[in-house]
Amino acid sequence: MTVAVGIGCRKDCAADAIEALVRQALDQAADTVPSGLFTVADKKGEPGIVEAARRLALGLTYLSRDALRARAADIQTRSPHAERVLDIPSVAEAAALVGAGPGSVLIVPRIAAGGATCAVARVAP
Repeated sequence: MTVAVGIGCRKDCAADAIEALVRQALDQAADTVPSGLFTVADKKGEPGIVEAARRLALGLTYLSRDALRARAADIQTRSPHAERVLDIPSVAEAAALVGAGPGSVLIVPRIAAGGATCAVARVAP
């Protein structure tokens, strides 16, 4: 099954923390193949995300706030910080859902550790 991995993080979050969290999320989503990492465009150039994507050998796609807002109804775990700072309900969950495309569903709702957040969405069959 193909999945998209959504990532959020604090500024200057360590690549180690992001990589470990992505691996943990993918372990929870057994028998999946990640299509890439997805995050909000505001994180463009964030070194930890860039390095984690490189280590995981996954493409990294930046998404607009508007694209993330479009999946607001499908968010399971709202982030007060993301709502206050970015005016979006979630970074990781929304990015995973947008990355997985129309009809996608969360299979690993947001998990968080070390200043990073991660969620996994299944691409619609």
